[in-house]
Amino acid sequence: MSRAEVAEPVRPVSLLWTLGLLRNELATTFRRRRTLVLLAVLAGVPVLVGIAVKIETGDGASQGGGGGPAFISQITNNGLFLVFTALAATLPFFLPMAIGVVAGDAIAGEAASGTLRYLLVAPAGRSRLLLTKYATVVIFCLAATLVVAVSALTVGALLFPLGDLTTISGTQISFAEGLGRALLIALAVAASLIGVAALGLFVSTMTGSGIAAMATTVGLLITVQILDQIPQLHALQPYFFSHYWLSFADLMREPVYWDDLTKNLGLQALYAAVFGSAAWARFTAKDITA
Repeated sequence: MSRAEVAEPVRPVSLLWTLGLLRNELATTFRRRRTLVLLAVLAGVPVLVGIAVKIETGDGASQGGGGGPAFISQITNNGLFLVFTALAATLPFFLPMAIGVVAGDAIAGEAASGTLRYLLVAPAGRSRLLLTKYATVVIFCLAATLVVAVSALTVGALLFPLGDLTTISGTQISFAEGLGRALLIALAVAASLIGVAALGLFVSTMTGSGIAAMATTVGLLITVQILDQIPQLHALQPYFFSHYWLSFADLMREPVYWDDLTKNLGLQALYAAVFGSAAWARFTAKDITA
């Protein structure tokens, strides 16, 4: 009976402590000036794109050329397309760079400031702390993506008309369904970043310098993006975490084309599993007493 009485409160205390640790990590991450600056830059991209398109088409002329991010030619007809264009413009670099900065600083930043050893003195455990750090980065992925989407929707509504929109397949869907597609696209973009988040967290466990971890993660991101454009590497490119990033555009087809979307989600899950496991193996064996 005494054992049951002692064992009973352990689980809720552990769960509450874990949730408290996650809440503290989220508060610390989103209060940092660096994080706020990153989110402000991300929110500013749709503003710049929207104003540029408005100025370009202000005299009533149609947009010339076919260059630029995906969906940019449809923005003047429907401001909702600014959401898709802004996500297409930020996904190759701005969004993953922001994720790389936050993920790279997750462990290495704590080690550099000397707070890592004190976190582990509390009953967190290395595995729970690492999982909490990764959950925080994943939540930041979603928050950063939603910041871009909400900013783009606001600017699109202010500068351009809204209404029914035409899909890539040429069919008409209602504005409400278009908003639903925009939300799905934002979730797909956020999910596309979990591989970068795991990679950044792994790099963060390899060094005691937050700046070095952030620079290494962003450098790897740029390198993979370059390699993904080299035709001679076509056999390897389907395994690069960025290869299927723009597959979110298939959510604007009618019916939705799921092939590349599922490949992207599977690839991100694979990167998360591989580099998450590597980060756990490294962190659990890491000497943090120095």
